[in-house]
Amino acid sequence: MGGKNAMIVLDDANLELALDGALWGAFGTTGQRCTATSRVICQRGIYDKFLDALANRAKALKVGDALADESVDMGPAIDADQLAKDLEYVEIGKNEGARLVTGGNRLTGGAWDKGFFLEPTIFADVTRQMRIANEEIFGPVLSVIPVDTLDEAVDIANSVEYGLSGAIYTQDVNKAFTAMRDVFTGIFYVNAPTIGAENHLPFGGTKATGNGHREAGTTALDIFSEWKSVYVDFSGKLQKAQIDEVGIE
Repeated sequence: MGGKNAMIVLDDANLELALDGALWGAFGTTGQRCTATSRVICQRGIYDKFLDALANRAKALKVGDALADESVDMGPAIDADQLAKDLEYVEIGKNEGARLVTGGNRLTGGAWDKGFFLEPTIFADVTRQMRIANEEIFGPVLSVIPVDTLDEAVDIANSVEYGLSGAIYTQDVNKAFTAMRDVFTGIFYVNAPTIGAENHLPFGGTKATGNGHREAGTTALDIFSEWKSVYVDFSGKLQKAQIDEVGIE
């Protein structure tokens, strides 16, 4: 689909819930998902606290083969080319002046040598102009961007060429609905990560996301089929247009 999905975290957010969402969104599928969380846009009032906790929890994630060990939190890159791309973007982030908080290295030794494993990687103090804040990496490389206001956060969220998924963590319903209205994506979550779209709803995005109209979900039943209403009655008596009062109190 193409995505550079942003999760906005405001000062009033439930911090633990936001941390859970960022970790799952960015690393739960090794970042190899079109709706994965690639950017966290965090208000400065909790920026340092959020970043420290996020880095500590990312360092504690267990990386390995989940088919062999169900306690694994994050698996490998899909192939050598993707791992090389991930590592290339780590170097790009360093060269752009972003602060590497954790990760950035290939994991080797033991079972890690049998796959293409990268440490969960977080860059801090990222600016909107940086390539790591604009280009889809499709790997476990997360950019954290500090902002002062919700308006600034929305502006940065919308500043990339993609518009697939977005999220906001806040306990202020007015701010949640403002972001819901103004973030230009096909999917949006309030107090939930950017991944996990439901397949009964139309799925897709705006701007450069996708290669055609969004996937229709169950709406496709209306588009590609004819409906027939069928009534089957085994009661053995006449039903008078659903006006019988049997069982009604």
